[in-house]
Amino acid sequence: MKSQTLSNPTIVSPEEWLAARREFLREEKELTRLRDKLAARRRELPWVKVDKAYTFESPGGPVSLADLFEGRSQLVVYHFMFGPGWEEGCKSCSYVSDHLAATVVHLKARDVAFAAISHAPLAEFAPFKQRMGWTFNWVSSDGSDFNYDYHVSFTAEEMAKGKVYYNYELMEFPMEEAPGLSVFAKDANGDIYHTYSTYGRGLDPLIGTYTVLDLVPKGRDENPDAPMSWVRYHDRYDQPADALTPA
Repeated sequence: MKSQTLSNPTIVSPEEWLAARREFLREEKELTRLRDKLAARRRELPWVKVDKAYTFESPGGPVSLADLFEGRSQLVVYHFMFGPGWEEGCKSCSYVSDHLAATVVHLKARDVAFAAISHAPLAEFAPFKQRMGWTFNWVSSDGSDFNYDYHVSFTAEEMAKGKVYYNYELMEFPMEEAPGLSVFAKDANGDIYHTYSTYGRGLDPLIGTYTVLDLVPKGRDENPDAPMSWVRYHDRYDQPADALTPA
């Protein structure tokens, strides 16, 4: 099927449109069934016991990984890119977090806790959290190995080698912090297991805005060389582009 734009749409009769729509509906249903199959396969993946004790800095003081479950049996962690010394969080992570923030109350109803974890000290990102208006749990892994163990922060030595381990392979990466999402489960004995992690474009399904944009004629309409360069902090869309920092 040829690509369309707002300036050269294919105009047809209602009957022709309905025939085309029904044909495409078959493909959509195939994708839905495949997505359900992948979700089931994901739930069948083996688990790894978390034996290392991690301590995080929270507004209420030091907390453990077990504490982040808040009495629930499942925990979703978003690895938010906010490195030590940064003045603002990553714009793309902020874009993702705007969507995740709305899910927290619903996740709790399904026995799932949520927390964002960043490498920077808590005092450095707390003002940014307040500015963004987020109320989800956001803690610091500063001083622990957590970010390194889950491959979302890289040491100076790793960066100097030219390639880091990210998204399950060695690759060139432009900075020392990376985004991701990890899932953990806690059994009746209190033992914690790592069940899943995803990185890179594996995070796309978290972004509801993309789901809606994929429905409209122009699609995401992104620069293929810098797909998320259009994204701004949600309180900055009314500012001219030259007043913004680069994406």
